[in-house]
Amino acid sequence: MPIYDLSSSNSVLNTFVAELRNVKIQKDPLRFRKNLVRIGEVMAYEISKTLSFESKSIETPLGMSESNQLSNNLVIGTILRAGLPFHEGFLNYFDRAENAFVSAYRKYKNKESFDIHIEYISSPGIEGKTLLLVDPMLATGASFELAYKALLSKGNPSKIHIASIIASRAGVDYLEKQLSLDHVSIWCAAIDPELNSKSYIVPGLGDAGDLAYGEKT
Repeated sequence: MPIYDLSSSNSVLNTFVAELRNVKIQKDPLRFRKNLVRIGEVMAYEISKTLSFESKSIETPLGMSESNQLSNNLVIGTILRAGLPFHEGFLNYFDRAENAFVSAYRKYKNKESFDIHIEYISSPGIEGKTLLLVDPMLATGASFELAYKALLSKGNPSKIHIASIIASRAGVDYLEKQLSLDHVSIWCAAIDPELNSKSYIVPGLGDAGDLAYGEKT
């Protein structure tokens, strides 16, 4: 399973991620959402380098031009709710993609123990297509795993790209073990070293959903 840590090379992506983490900039929800969008765009561009292309003839006002264009049938699948601006970034670049949405949430049994519940799925058929499963945070990996399994009810994709902005090393290792398939790859803008007792990524950035849309009760 290929794992791509985009922070291993210098690019403007690192600036956008740093702004997401910055407690002072986090006070501006509009800026926070905008950075989620921009990171989605950069990651879409990086993933596009691994997709399939075919040559097509394009008529210009002065003649014909050959152009290599994307040939994959893409479905962008997002875990609600923090994933929405991130999804928008991917859709800005893959503007012909179909779209899927999964509601996954933590149901706490006590202050430190929880289960992941899937409550809602809206998806086209994904049989034989390329699925981009995106969510800003990859903490334990359980939400990604359950969302992936839920979407399999809509068909078996030929290729799966899991994309997250900030992941924990434990979460990446978990998905690598649970989804050890040749057609699955993981893309991260940064991989952080640990999870705390509440399974939040450290140093992380906090609750991406709350920072984007306000605190929930």
